[in-house]
Amino acid sequence: MLRNELKVLRTKCDMTQEELAERVGCTRQTIHSIEKNRYSPSLVLAFRIAAALDVSITDLFQYEE
Repeated sequence: MLRNELKVLRTKCDMTQEELAERVGCTRQTIHSIEKNRYSPSLVLAFRIAAALDVSITDLFQYEE
């Protein structure tokens, strides 16, 4: 399972789901689904989100079996 710190890191950046979605080229619903662990993003989208939040991808996402 892919777990994430998206909501925490997004909030620290004072960014809404809509603002983040616009920066990374996806919908607000996608960001919401990722935050709720209902959707695992593509590797490209994961890197875009990490870059938009100015964090490493490993700070943002963790893989757990």
